[in-house]
Amino acid sequence: MKIFVETQRLIMREVLESDAPGFFALDSDPEVHRYLGNQPVKTLEESEAVIRHIRKQYAENGIGRWAVIDKATNDFIGWSGLKYETNARTNTRYYDLGYRLRRKYWGQGLATETAIESLKYGFIHLNLPEIAAAAHTENAASNRILTKIGFALVDAFLLDGEVHNWYKLEKPTWLEMQAI
Repeated sequence: MKIFVETQRLIMREVLESDAPGFFALDSDPEVHRYLGNQPVKTLEESEAVIRHIRKQYAENGIGRWAVIDKATNDFIGWSGLKYETNARTNTRYYDLGYRLRRKYWGQGLATETAIESLKYGFIHLNLPEIAAAAHTENAASNRILTKIGFALVDAFLLDGEVHNWYKLEKPTWLEMQAI
């Protein structure tokens, strides 16, 4: 098992097949899927397929979302991190920052913490020139997190028939923010 980031509260590690029950708890919650097309998973097998897809991204792109684990309890909190995105925006390939946490962990600053660590990993370890992110226009929490950590709103676009905000953060801008 590869650990990518460790903070005082969290471990961010590769997604494992054994994470399927945690993925199911996360993605079967309709409230978690409120701004994701409202299609929560219904079976453990669907969660296992998601894990296989993420692990395939590791092999094909060298990066994919990471499992977020509570250090104190070893509980699966959700996932966060970067992935090489080829589908969300037509004719645009980019490194995407994303996060999804189980509802019981909302409001504790964990999405922000994992997003900051993911940016650090992307800009320092992967030497990416820029990182992008998207959030449903009505998802106030995600939009607030992205702007708080330095992303600039570029425009809006349609994803699965829903309007999403499109954000970017360039490495020089991020480096300037680190110097403050």
